[in-house]
Amino acid sequence: MLTDGSYQLVREYHRNGEHVRYYSMERGDWEELPASMVDWNATAKAEAEMEKESKELVEKVHKQEEARRLDNVTDIDASLRVGDGAFLPSGEGMFVVEGKTIRILDQAGSAMKTDQKRVIAEVLSPVHVVPGKQTLVMQGAHAVVRLKTNSPEFYLREAPLDPDSTSSIQRSRRVSEAGPDVELVRTKVGRNSRVLESIKTLFGQAVSENINVISMQRWDVAPNVYRFTLSQPLPPGEYVLAEVLEEGLNLYVWDFGLDAAVANTPKQPQTK
Repeated sequence: MLTDGSYQLVREYHRNGEHVRYYSMERGDWEELPASMVDWNATAKAEAEMEKESKELVEKVHKQEEARRLDNVTDIDASLRVGDGAFLPSGEGMFVVEGKTIRILDQAGSAMKTDQKRVIAEVLSPVHVVPGKQTLVMQGAHAVVRLKTNSPEFYLREAPLDPDSTSSIQRSRRVSEAGPDVELVRTKVGRNSRVLESIKTLFGQAVSENINVISMQRWDVAPNVYRFTLSQPLPPGEYVLAEVLEEGLNLYVWDFGLDAAVANTPKQPQTK
């Protein structure tokens, strides 16, 4: 700010005795003028106001960036890269990822089948109780979805839990806030069915279980999005992914199969 009421736009300046050297923003070069021509009080006041405005602008930008980041948290999975560079589709469900291929697994229902002969024996012979047997069974010997590799990955995207929901599954899930507990089960193939689990009971209490679980590890990758990886390649067979609830396995499962020809195919080396 100058004593005649005008001003110079400068990037920086240095006072040296009776002279002031400054870099002119208008002409893009270093210039000098007598220090007596500068209104130092007005200059100091202008500098303080500009520093305040600059600080307020920086804080405003930081707040906008933080708000945008928080707004994008719930949608971060919409552009989630999975497999060999593919993007996870939007929507809820269980997805199987094989390299650049992503498919959604439909939920299929399983049913609890009770050994009727055992039940009749228990009713007719209350003193000599014969252990009963209950079995989780799926219709059909083979799943519709067939994998193309023995080392897939699975991604589950869920809707946020509703605290006011009366669903039994929602209530069971609220018991644990650590996320879904999903097991990979290899089923036993029958003539036209697949057996998930056999439970023997005595006096109405489970005394033994028979279930073939394949080890998986769960990774939390985004809000309500979970990745499941295998500890080893899958052998040929029929499988289901079942959520473990407080009362046992969820009767609605995701099923798929792996054929022997696919499982025995060696991986081809990747070429660049």
